[in-house]
Amino acid sequence: MPLSFAKKPSLVAYVTCGDPDLATTRDIILAAIRAGAAVIELGVPFSDPLADGPVIQRASERALRHHTSLEDVIALAREIRRQSDVGLIIFSYLNPLVRMGLGKFAAAAKEAGVDGVLATDLPVEEAEEYLAEMRKHGLATIFLAAPTSTDTRLKLIARASTGFVYVVSRTGVTGERQQMPQDAKSVVQRLRKYTKLPIAVGFGISTAEHTAAVSQYADAAVVGSAIVHTIERNPGKEAESVAKFINQLLAVGP
Repeated sequence: MPLSFAKKPSLVAYVTCGDPDLATTRDIILAAIRAGAAVIELGVPFSDPLADGPVIQRASERALRHHTSLEDVIALAREIRRQSDVGLIIFSYLNPLVRMGLGKFAAAAKEAGVDGVLATDLPVEEAEEYLAEMRKHGLATIFLAAPTSTDTRLKLIARASTGFVYVVSRTGVTGERQQMPQDAKSVVQRLRKYTKLPIAVGFGISTAEHTAAVSQYADAAVVGSAIVHTIERNPGKEAESVAKFINQLLAVGP
């Protein structure tokens, strides 16, 4: 089932769960929801986050020092679901999901109220077993499309995705950028030929100007590193700082 991005601009907010600790992560997420985030990506900390830049790598290291696990992230999702009907996505590398067992993971995530899953390093061409388990348990599947994706691959991604499609605005790792690359718009236009699902654009979005620009051609902007960096820079004031930042990101007009 597609996730809803009714308002423009709409925001998908990523947090690394367990950074700086799980109780603070819960407060950050609830603050982000109150500030207007449409979907929350619950990042599962991983020891070798290849697609992530230094900001999220440091966050994963801090969370892993507290031994934050996939089970902890699912438990956190359950807590959030009791207080909000916001879209909840588990964002993880494949290894923790396989280690838990795809069927066991999918059942636990669905029971906790999770809406969907993004396995960031799982190629769509190798996702048959994963898709079967997620669909069996009614979880939306989200895949990444990049500026380098061919039309043939975009068709595969569109066919496999059920929640929304996540367009990576540029090649490389996550991280804040001063300017948005132009590649994302052309990928979104190409994808529209193959899917009616919402399309979200991420990687490098860190200002209200970026969010407003993305909202002109996509359904939502994904902000990760800039939120995680806000958390890192504001010890003891993480939740209020993230709420203020999201309010800024969603500011419309002069």
